[in-house]
Amino acid sequence: MGRLIALLILLIPGALAAAGIKLMRDTFFGILINPFQILWIQGLTGMIFFGVGLYLLGGFILYRDKKRNLVSTRFRKNEDDQ
Repeated sequence: MGRLIALLILLIPGALAAAGIKLMRDTFFGILINPFQILWIQGLTGMIFFGVGLYLLGGFILYRDKKRNLVSTRFRKNEDDQ
């Protein structure tokens, strides 16, 4: 059950980042999608979607690796920080 929840947690930000890439690609080629009125707003929205999706995906992976102690010393918690 835990693996299924982890998969869902990874799929949602991944889909958000993929949608952001699609919006930026369509902006680059000049294809305007229906809810957007101006091309640069579509591109900005795509950049925001991609950034948020990548941030959430990377944060989840870093959190998981911190729990398993698989990160470098820079990311490990000190004994004094607790």
